[in-house]
Amino acid sequence: MTATLRLLGKASSINVRKVLWTCAELGIACAREDWGSGFRPLDTPAFEAINPHRLVPVIQLPDGSFLRESNTICRYLAAGSALLPEDRLARARVEQWMDWQATELNTAWRLPFLALVRRDPAFVAAPALEAGIAGWHAQMALLDRQLAQTGAYVAGADFSLADIVLGLSANRWRMTPMPHPELPALAAWEARLAQRPGHRAHAGNGLP
Repeated sequence: MTATLRLLGKASSINVRKVLWTCAELGIACAREDWGSGFRPLDTPAFEAINPHRLVPVIQLPDGSFLRESNTICRYLAAGSALLPEDRLARARVEQWMDWQATELNTAWRLPFLALVRRDPAFVAAPALEAGIAGWHAQMALLDRQLAQTGAYVAGADFSLADIVLGLSANRWRMTPMPHPELPALAAWEARLAQRPGHRAHAGNGLP
């Protein structure tokens, strides 16, 4: 891809940052536009024509159409690169962790994040908050075990898209104000990710 990528979404969005980090790894020029809470609204007919789900990120494709869903966008951008292996099994091992991030892990952090970071009154005093924190820790412990097994990156010896989407999730977990259990393999992996400019710009940037 040589043309500048048009990306719709505010930079504070964790899902927008997935795309930004992917672009940084691939050397893709990106023209980001602020859309979302505090910026251009998503609940207008104009944006609904772009994405009826009224969510960011969205990218505009060369034919003028649009593509939504952060992990799907990252897969599209990374196709044919080392971030998404051509070998069917190697690619599936990357994608299984991306899918886990989008389902089990996202579900686990939602209540604690809304309570402890967003300070949403509907969640701060939720009876299930303590259980929600424990559930989030349990999912991160699962990731820690995987990283202890690979000794390197999420899907194996090589850095991949799985590390981008889960690196941002790990950053959210680490920056949420709560006690964190010792997860040594996870911590070592986070230190490896911190050496990458894309991580420093879009994960280690002060935003959970």
